[in-house]
Amino acid sequence: MLLVSGRANAEIAPGDLTLTVTPERNGNATPFSREMVLLRIRGVYRQPILLEEVIQPSLANFSWTQLGRDAWSKTRLPDGQVAIAFDRVIAIFPHHPGDFTIEPFIHRLTVNEGGQRVVVDVASPPVSLPVAPWTKPTGGPDAKEPWWLPAKDVTITDSWSPDPETVKLGETTRRIVTIEAQGLVAEGLPPRPILRTRGILTFAGPVTRETVVTPTGPVARATYQWDVRPAVTEVIPLDAIVIPWFDTVSRTLREAEIPARQIGGGLPDREEDAKPIAPASTLVVVAAALGAFGLGLALIGFGGNGRAQRLRLPAKSRRALARAAAAGDAAAFRTQLGSALQAAPDLGPAWRTDPRIATGLDALDRSLYGRVDSPPPDLPALARLLARPMARSATAGPATPRLSALDGRTNATN
Repeated sequence: MLLVSGRANAEIAPGDLTLTVTPERNGNATPFSREMVLLRIRGVYRQPILLEEVIQPSLANFSWTQLGRDAWSKTRLPDGQVAIAFDRVIAIFPHHPGDFTIEPFIHRLTVNEGGQRVVVDVASPPVSLPVAPWTKPTGGPDAKEPWWLPAKDVTITDSWSPDPETVKLGETTRRIVTIEAQGLVAEGLPPRPILRTRGILTFAGPVTRETVVTPTGPVARATYQWDVRPAVTEVIPLDAIVIPWFDTVSRTLREAEIPARQIGGGLPDREEDAKPIAPASTLVVVAAALGAFGLGLALIGFGGNGRAQRLRLPAKSRRALARAAAAGDAAAFRTQLGSALQAAPDLGPAWRTDPRIATGLDALDRSLYGRVDSPPPDLPALARLLARPMARSATAGPATPRLSALDGRTNATN
C-alpha cells in the first residue's frame, strides 16, 4: 500500500517500496497467552532514503518490546537490481486468548524523487494472529501457581561461596542462582524463589535481569542472591526448588530444578572426594594395629596427679569423631580417637574411670581387632561421651588391661 501525493504517486512504480510483517511462531504452532511471538518487520526499497520514521500500531492486546536496533543493509532483488533493506524485530506477548489482527505498520520515508524531497508512507498488510486457550488440566498462563515460563530451553546454575557443607554456626555463605531461558525476555522470568527452612537465617540480595539479543532470538537471564547463615549446630538440609516451564518447541510442560544442598556436616563437595575408599593395604592394617596398641597404653598407662581439673578433647577432634560416628565408620572413628589422644594424652586415664566409656572402647576394639566378629558399639553415643569434659583422675595403681592381645590371646576380662 503506497500513500503518496500528486507527482510522487505517478513517478514511484508499484513494488519499489514494500514493507512486510511476518510473525514467527514457536514450532509454527498457535501461541498461548503470554507466550512470545516475534514480529519480523522488513522493508525493501529501490529508492534512496533520506529520512525515515516507523509508526507502530497500538498493539492493544499485547505487551511488546523491540529487540535490538534497526538494521539497514543492501540486498539484491530477483531481477538483479540492488535495493536497500530495513529490518526490525519486535517481541509481542498476547494478554489473553482470542483471534487478533496486527494492524499495519507504517514506514514514513523521505525520498529524493526527480530532485524533490517527497514523503511516502509505506504500510504493511494486516496480519491475523490467533491465540489459543490453555486446555490442559494443570499449569497454563492463567494459573497463579506455579509460575508460567514459556521458553525454548531453560538452564539453572547454582554456586556457593564458601561451600555450604563447610559453614559452621555463625558463619555466612553466599548462594547465587542464575536462570537462563532461550526465546524469552528477562521480564518474563519468575520472581526470586523463596529460600526458607528451619535453622537458617537468609538475607536476600539484589535481583539482576538482562536480555541478550542473538541471531536466533532473545536469551533472558536472571540472577538471584542470598546470604545464608546457620542458626543451629545440626546439619541443615535445603530441599530442591522446582521451577516448571513450558517447552515452546515440543509444546510440553517440563521442570528445571535448583538442586538440594545441605549446610554443615563437612561432606565432600568434589566428585573425587566422594569416591569409595580403596581397600587397606597390609602396611595400613599393621599401622592400625600399632595405633590400637598405643591407644591401649594411653588408656592404662597414664596417671593423673590427683588435682581436680577439667579435661576435654579439642573442638577439632570432637567434630572429627562426630563425623566418623555419623558415617558409621568404626575404623575411621578408631583412627580419629588415636589422633585425639595424641593431642590430649591425659584424657586416657580419665576415660578409664568411666565404665560407660571403657565398655564402649572395649566393644570398639573387639569389633575391629577381635578374632571373633563382634558388632561395634553405638558410635554416636560413644562420640558424645568422649566429647564431654572429664575430671582429671587421681593417681592410680596398675589396672587390668582392657585391650585384647595382638597375638590373638583373649584376656579373662573379655
